[in-house]
Amino acid sequence: MTQAFDDRLARELEQMREEGEYQEARHIQGRQSAVVELEEYGEVVNLCSNNYLGLCDEPEVMEGVKRGTERYGAGTSSVRFICGTFEIHRELEEKLADFMGTEAAVTYTSCWNANEGLFAPLLDEEDVIISDELNHASIIDGIRLASADLEIYGHMDMESLEETLRETQDYRTRFVITDGVFSMEGEIAPLPEMRELCDEYDAVLAIDDSHATGVLGETGRGTPEFHDMHGEVDVITSTLGKALGGMAGGYVAGSREVVDYLTQESRTQLFTNAMPPHSCAGALAAVEHLEENPGLLEKLHDNTRYFRRELEALGYDPIEGETPIVPVIVGETPDAIELSSRLLDHGAFVIGFGYPVVPKGTARIRCQISAAHEREHLDRTLDALETIGTDMGII
Repeated sequence: MTQAFDDRLARELEQMREEGEYQEARHIQGRQSAVVELEEYGEVVNLCSNNYLGLCDEPEVMEGVKRGTERYGAGTSSVRFICGTFEIHRELEEKLADFMGTEAAVTYTSCWNANEGLFAPLLDEEDVIISDELNHASIIDGIRLASADLEIYGHMDMESLEETLRETQDYRTRFVITDGVFSMEGEIAPLPEMRELCDEYDAVLAIDDSHATGVLGETGRGTPEFHDMHGEVDVITSTLGKALGGMAGGYVAGSREVVDYLTQESRTQLFTNAMPPHSCAGALAAVEHLEENPGLLEKLHDNTRYFRRELEALGYDPIEGETPIVPVIVGETPDAIELSSRLLDHGAFVIGFGYPVVPKGTARIRCQISAAHEREHLDRTLDALETIGTDMGII
């Protein structure tokens, strides 16, 4: 490595600091929970985690991880087609397929890997991928690995989607992909309208439901269940790393043919270690715990409604929505980072996001609500937002 290369990176990092766009790492000491101990700040209320159901430190889930470790050891040490599939992989995949209302499912080490390995095996130069313009980065990177053509439609714009479908009728397969819940906005994809259009134009409908699995729907089965469409989406990718205990892992759920084809051809399935067995066991315990404790969802939704209502009463204008993702636009990246930093000084852990994570001029803080939060946690955060928002002229 040349010194000139390191010098260039150092200059660009310093520019990030000068412009207020540099993100400092925060170090959690202990478990992921409603309240965490940060090395730099002490005890803070945690509103930046995807631990929507509070299962990261749920005893039944942790016990599942322990049992998985005791039975299967620390890891697989190889890929599945070489060293074999552990029985816990099969058990979890059968559970996930049933949970998502599909014929089959296959696990990956993360949903990022699932999205990276989804498109290239299934689609080639005869096909086209039709993607929402605000889809997650993992979808974008997965599409880049495929040889299929790409068309982008306006964000949740059904007229734009229909126009794109109409203009791409000469392709063998049209593969429409969207986030189920858009992580930076908390918006929910309009699946009924998308299903109707995909049926009319004979297209495949696929979603990444990472921020909806365990969160939306009467029983936590995600965006399809929220829209009363359980089992009506062709392909679903999702994660085990958010609501379902924060495990290392993701999956694709769909028809037996889709899952079998991915098992044969998906490079991020074939050429990397299988999902750790203890994570499989923990994820399985998390799904079972959710099924046995529907009150978790009720508390999550009650907390979300309360926080949104009180935030608006303070004078903030969060992006509308029904998910526990509550983004507040503040404008420029330095403002979002300053607000986030000052909230930490007041005992509230809320992350600020700016460009390139979100478009320029739409920097925001993103408050994420959990069933693990008690009313006192939310009130403590609201008090800090009132004090700092007034001082910064945001409210």
